Amino acid sequence: MSSIELKTKWLENYKTAPAQLEKMGEINGLISAFNANVDAVIKVNGKGIQNLIAENNLNTDLILGEGENNIRCNEDAIRGFLNCFKNGIAEEWLIEDVDVFEWLNKNVGYDKMQMGGQGGIVANVMAVCGVNSVYVHCASAPKDQSKLFLDLPNLLTNDENGEIKQASKVDRSSDLALIHWIIEFDKGDSISLNGKTYVCPKANRFIATYDPLNFKLHIDGNFANRMSQNDINPEYIILSGYQMLHESLRDGTKGTDRIDFSKAMIAKWRESCPDSLLHLEVASTQNKVIRKYLIDNLVESVDSLGFNERELIDILEVIGEDELAQKCEENTNSSNLFEGMLKIREYTNCSRMQLHMFGLYLTLQEKGFSVSPLQNRNGMQLAATVAAAKAGTGAIDKKEVLLWAKDHEVSEVGLNELSRLSATVTNLFGDNQLLETGIFTNEKLEIIAVPTILIDKPVTLVGMGDTISSVSLVGAR
Repeated sequence: MSSIELKTKWLENYKTAPAQLEKMGEINGLISAFNANVDAVIKVNGKGIQNLIAENNLNTDLILGEGENNIRCNEDAIRGFLNCFKNGIAEEWLIEDVDVFEWLNKNVGYDKMQMGGQGGIVANVMAVCGVNSVYVHCASAPKDQSKLFLDLPNLLTNDENGEIKQASKVDRSSDLALIHWIIEFDKGDSISLNGKTYVCPKANRFIATYDPLNFKLHIDGNFANRMSQNDINPEYIILSGYQMLHESLRDGTKGTDRIDFSKAMIAKWRESCPDSLLHLEVASTQNKVIRKYLIDNLVESVDSLGFNERELIDILEVIGEDELAQKCEENTNSSNLFEGMLKIREYTNCSRMQLHMFGLYLTLQEKGFSVSPLQNRNGMQLAATVAAAKAGTGAIDKKEVLLWAKDHEVSEVGLNELSRLSATVTNLFGDNQLLETGIFTNEKLEIIAVPTILIDKPVTLVGMGDTISSVSLVGAR
């Protein structure tokens, strides 16, 4: 088939998206846990940072000096920003002192606030897609944070008394907002300090995070107790937030102990709904001890894993597949990444896993999984449509926006990756129709692949992976 013929074929496949979206309204309950926070976004320029330094009499020697990648004083916050600015890179540093948090709040501020954290983003997406009851865990829920949830009656969390209420209307006033400052800067901008000028080589961002609760995977006791009661009965539980854990926490607790605690609690949630599907969004887990422990000890309890290219490579690194990890790093394509998925499946024996990469979504699952290959494909096509709407419009806060991209063609990039995958599957398992149907099965495995819709000039890419993973699974009805 020619490229034009394939695009026509996939446009026909994608016609199921509106029906799949309506089916999401048949889902009674879903839990999204654990991390929700405020993303405070601000665009800065070099001159403004210079003025900030001068007006606050900051010590430029400290700003230009070496140190750990964390924030204990005001100068550390500017040091972290300058490191990203002069190298054109993105990093996230933890604010360890509340006084610095208050100083940033007063002196840096923000241009806009938006929902952050995989748990919060997934909850908003699931609610606007029509799931009847979406229960979102909030380690903290003051008014300024809660108002970032969509104003929808099906999006729920607990108040300070443990009562379930509409999330956007909850005000646990004694809680402190958990803020991740996303400080953006532009290519070509410059900063002059101590007689030296630094020019930014690439637009990027520095994230300064004050989030003491999510960094220790704090779990609200009222929420945990309420979710274990028989009237909740979630059909899906979507987990995230583990990526912020470290091997040793500031209070002396082990990060692995927090994983074990959550695992026992989730088992209790599932007692009333043993058929619920449990999905873990892996996310970028920097600490290798935590990453390995998640793969070895939490994944055995989950039904589904979600990750992007980078996160797949990170997993390979901790399961003894360094050579394949390097191969994927050097040539990040669907063929190499599929080999990586096969190795992860062999190591974890996880029933379902999904990769979202640039241009292609790929699901690998055991034969006879509770969600059929066709259902998976339909869910993935809906996810691609919703993700394109998010990229193209900047927000998916109303149901009528969700299908904005439904008549867009799939990308050439996606078809090329699908072709490469099809050739690899042929070599490993035999002839297939992946290019035309996106589905291949044998006596052991089911492979589902969907070329995606790409938007040339996206308004936003924030939260894209969380949107893709959650809609792919929950939209597969």
